[in-house]
Amino acid sequence: MEGKQDYDLLVIGGGSGGLACAKEAAQLGKKVAVVDYVEPSPRGTSWGLGGTCVNVGCIPKKLMHQAALLGGMIRDAPHYGWDVAQPVQHDWKKMAEAVQNHVKSLNWGHRVQLQDRKVKYFNIKASFVNEHTISGVTKGGKETLLSAEHIVIATGGRPKYPTHIEGALEYGITSDDIFWLKDSPGKTLVVGASYVALECAGFLTGLGLDTTVMMRSIPLRGFDQQMSSLVTEYMASQGTHFLKHCIPSRVQKLPDGQLQVTWEDLTSGIENVGTFDTVLWAIGRIPETRSLNLENAGINTNPNSQKILVDAQEATSVPHIYAIGDVAEGRPELTPTAIMAGKLLAQRLCGQSSDVMDYSNVPTTIFTPLEYGCVGLSEEEAIAHYGEEHVEMVCLRKPPQLVLGLHLLGPNAGEVTQGFALGIKFGASYKQVMQTVGIHPTCAEEVVKLRISKRSGLDPTVTGC
Repeated sequence: MEGKQDYDLLVIGGGSGGLACAKEAAQLGKKVAVVDYVEPSPRGTSWGLGGTCVNVGCIPKKLMHQAALLGGMIRDAPHYGWDVAQPVQHDWKKMAEAVQNHVKSLNWGHRVQLQDRKVKYFNIKASFVNEHTISGVTKGGKETLLSAEHIVIATGGRPKYPTHIEGALEYGITSDDIFWLKDSPGKTLVVGASYVALECAGFLTGLGLDTTVMMRSIPLRGFDQQMSSLVTEYMASQGTHFLKHCIPSRVQKLPDGQLQVTWEDLTSGIENVGTFDTVLWAIGRIPETRSLNLENAGINTNPNSQKILVDAQEATSVPHIYAIGDVAEGRPELTPTAIMAGKLLAQRLCGQSSDVMDYSNVPTTIFTPLEYGCVGLSEEEAIAHYGEEHVEMVCLRKPPQLVLGLHLLGPNAGEVTQGFALGIKFGASYKQVMQTVGIHPTCAEEVVKLRISKRSGLDPTVTGC
């Protein structure tokens, strides 16, 4: 083994949160190292520095979503006077190459940024030796010991495989693979009703592929269910097929290479069979904690979720070891929250600030064909917390009639939601939103043009009713 190397801060995980924390701490004068290693997916897919968001999440997802939207715009173009030959064809190979090259440029950019800030980067798989030391092993088996005064775990998560289903692991792929496919996935079955499932199904349909979503129960669990239903209704109108209340039981590979999927209809109890070119599992994610040997450092986890237990300061059960991002229990699985949490943690460790991350009213957007942006509580959460008699339109009935949540379905929902999130974050009331002048003609304008009935507990005079 090489000699032990000492650092002020050691970050395990080179994703959004870990890199933000490392760069901030280094800029504030700390000696910092980042340890990152990507275990290839069962399909053999691997990638570079940057974590899920850069490589197999937000960035390639948004690019493929945009590719699908462009297809729709081209089909609409003749109505605006453009002479565009129809039907338009999409080339998956060209798109995939462009997306993958862009991601690789981001990988390189992160390497350069770490070097510029004098952060030492180790491409090694880390596990704890004790509460101040980790052992890192390279792909070739070379071992290195690293120690640090403070350690931050930011290893994120990876997609789940339903290993109890015959053929799931052998023949299926996940979001770890879809963005790195060289060839079109063809006719695709997406299993799951998460935002990952619906986003992938949405852009696959938009790119002209025969796409089916198999859902066991409700779509977008945890999000506002009225909006979730509208998302899937729109997707169905655009050509995505839905198999509701169904669960797969077996995946078999046929002699021609196609995949034969057997599933059960939970409503009727009838078994069905269909053939697809690709089966994409999008049934949730699990934290990357299993290979870290957390017990060697005395770090406590939730036995059910396998996530690391943390306090408001992001500290684990070991005071000088922290966890941020998707690997931490009770945190939103969102890139921007991990980045901000990482920066604030670095500032606290460097004595520059005492601010802690506020996880309330965090906005987000699901990039389905018709985008769904939200901030604050869903209607179900608002009613559960305050009682149905105290809530109207996700606002409190009682003055000052605070807005508890805002939900928008439409083009560019993310851009719109980001603006309104500021108001919601700082306690906007229904009256204040209604007094905001809209920008015409925009989708955002509709939020401030809301009209409510006089039977509501909210003041109808605000909107001139």
